[in-house]
Amino acid sequence: MDSFGEYLRNRREELGLPLRKVAAELDIDTSILSKVERHERTATKEMLLVLSNVLDIELRELEIRFIREQIHSQFGDMKYLKDALGEAVQDL
Repeated sequence: MDSFGEYLRNRREELGLPLRKVAAELDIDTSILSKVERHERTATKEMLLVLSNVLDIELRELEIRFIREQIHSQFGDMKYLKDALGEAVQDL
């Protein structure tokens, strides 16, 4: 599965949108978005709604991909991850 950044880049390219236009919609520098797409920098949750609109991706799908990557990158090697996630879901 593609990283979150690769997913964004692929979708942007499918739509024929230049990096600068998407970055402008996010009100960030193109170098920051480029780093997000190359998995060198993490997107923020504040970016998700704008990205959803600009890239015509359902917000639910985008949030799930974003959260999944965050969990895997920060906690993926922890022995009791599934147990912790189960308890976290119960707390919602």
